[in-house]
Amino acid sequence: MAYDATNPIVPKKPGIESRYRSRQVPITTFIEDYIDGRVDLSVDFRDFLNQRNKFIKYALVADHLKFIVTRFIPEITIHSKEQDERIVRDHYDRGNDFFASFLGDRMVYTSAFFKTGEEDLETAQDQKMDLVCRKIQMERGERHLDIGCGWGTLVMHAARDFGTDSTGVTLAQDGTDYGNAQIARAGVSDHARIIRSDYRDIPNTKFDKITCLEMAEHVGIKNFLKFMKQISGLLEDDGLFYLQIAGLRARTGMFSGLNMEDIVWGLFMSKYIFPGADASMPLSFVVKNLEKAGFEIHSVENVGIHYSRTIDLWYDNWMRNKSVIVNKYGERWFRLWQVFLGWSVHIAAQGASTCFQLVCNKNLDEFNRKRWFSGVALGEREMELVD
Repeated sequence: MAYDATNPIVPKKPGIESRYRSRQVPITTFIEDYIDGRVDLSVDFRDFLNQRNKFIKYALVADHLKFIVTRFIPEITIHSKEQDERIVRDHYDRGNDFFASFLGDRMVYTSAFFKTGEEDLETAQDQKMDLVCRKIQMERGERHLDIGCGWGTLVMHAARDFGTDSTGVTLAQDGTDYGNAQIARAGVSDHARIIRSDYRDIPNTKFDKITCLEMAEHVGIKNFLKFMKQISGLLEDDGLFYLQIAGLRARTGMFSGLNMEDIVWGLFMSKYIFPGADASMPLSFVVKNLEKAGFEIHSVENVGIHYSRTIDLWYDNWMRNKSVIVNKYGERWFRLWQVFLGWSVHIAAQGASTCFQLVCNKNLDEFNRKRWFSGVALGEREMELVD
């Protein structure tokens, strides 16, 4: 059977044509071939993703089994300090220029917040930082802890615009250095700082406000409840906790109907992008463990469509910086992140993986719940979030 010329996947290496003869190929096979340069595309990558289901299928392949046995199971069962530091630093210490090539000037590695969907990335990320601070009612002089602070942008923003005494914690040295530098540029070094530390080594002191934006996934299912209890112990009895966490939709569960694209995408992410982040679970898992840790959940909001738009803008940045990335990191790294960003736009838009914002307090009789009369929610249009 001859190669189908209408297929946009173009074989470039001898012997590859047989994989693409008038049939759908497993997407994992295509990804391996694409990032290693064995195939190219005759159409724009976005166009290919829009029509991907014509040419690929979502099926488990032999490489999945090898990955699950040799890496996935050990990573989710061990989650030692040594393993977590190795995995996290391998990703986040790759180079600030690498991440700036898609994150942009704000260096925020999480979903922005859009009021209209037409904002540029920097405006939307500024809105997001402001939203987080308002949702947990940050006030001048309060002690604020940000666990998994990335490049320190939220720490800097809270200290500069809300007057908090903010501490960020990260395992990445590059993030620590960058965060402290931007804190210094903002003129708030006297009441903000970034510390390189494992979350398990945070001193047992008290904070008025604690934030954790998409770091909890990395502690793993094994350690998740213990982590939530640790946060409760670090939080003042009248304090507030903001948790943002990426999660899978519940119907990927073993007994509730499998969606093969969700599974194959999740395995791709675990292998190539975020190894060890196995606590990306359905919302029910997160809520159950928060409540077991003694938290009362004030609000939960789904920001998946905001994430899809954010990654869409990251993709644009990545493509604009192709020559810079290829020259320093090589074509394979460029193509791998092109797949990650491009595919993830669709995954978030269709709800396969989404992201939740949860605002919590300790479930104590004496907690002052009247504070929620003036609470700020994501979807509000009439309050101070809108000019």
